Amino acid sequence: MAAMRTLRLRCFGPAAAQEGDVFDARSTHILVEDRADGTLVCCYRLMLLDGGSLNQSYAAQFYGLGTLAAFKGRMLELGRFCVAPDRPDPDILRIAWAVMTDFVDREQIHLLFGCASFAGVDTAVHLDAFALLRARHLAPERWSPQVTAPEVFRYAARLRRKPDLRKGWAGMPPLLRTYLMMGGWVSDHAVVDHAMNTLHVFTGLEIAAIPDRRKSLLRALV
Repeated sequence: MAAMRTLRLRCFGPAAAQEGDVFDARSTHILVEDRADGTLVCCYRLMLLDGGSLNQSYAAQFYGLGTLAAFKGRMLELGRFCVAPDRPDPDILRIAWAVMTDFVDREQIHLLFGCASFAGVDTAVHLDAFALLRARHLAPERWSPQVTAPEVFRYAARLRRKPDLRKGWAGMPPLLRTYLMMGGWVSDHAVVDHAMNTLHVFTGLEIAAIPDRRKSLLRALV
C-alpha cells in the first residue's frame, strides 16, 4: 500500500496520499505493476454499491445522486485512478480497463461511475472540452446528478460556444476519454475541488451501452 500512496502523491498531491480513508477501507484495490522491475505503474479502487447505498460513495460528497437511487442493478464506483506520469504507455490503460472489465463481469455490474478530473481549477483552460461534453455527452435527464457542492462550474448552462472537436477531445483527461469512447455520460456541472486542485465531473457508464466489439477487445486482454 505504500507504493500506492506514493503513486497517488505523484498524481494527485498530498490530499490523496494520506494513510487511507473510509473509502479505501471499503474498496477492492487494483495495482498494475511493470513485470520487468516490479514498479507500480497504475492503481485504482473499486467499491460495490446499489441504489440504497449510493450515499456511502465518494462521489456522494460532491453530487446529489438521488436520481440514481432508482437505477436497477448493481453499481461500481471507480476511484483514485492514476497512472505513473512518466509511463505514457497506452497499454497500461488498456490493461487497467481489462482487469476492471473482468471485475464487472464477475460481479454482474450494471453501472460504473466515478469522478473524472481535469487538472487545475481554471475553467478557461478547459472550455473546448466542456463545450464538447455539453454538446455530446450529458447524462440522460433521469440520471443527471444534482448540484450540492459549494463551488461548481455550470458549464452546460453557461457555455454557448460551438466546440472545437479536435481541441475538445485532445483536452479530455485520458480516463474520461475512455469512459466517453465506451458510451459514458457526465454531469451538467463540474465541481471545483481546491483541495485536490482539480475540476471534476460525475461520470457514469451503463454497462449495457458498451459496444460489443469493445467489450470483446477488453476481455481478450485478461
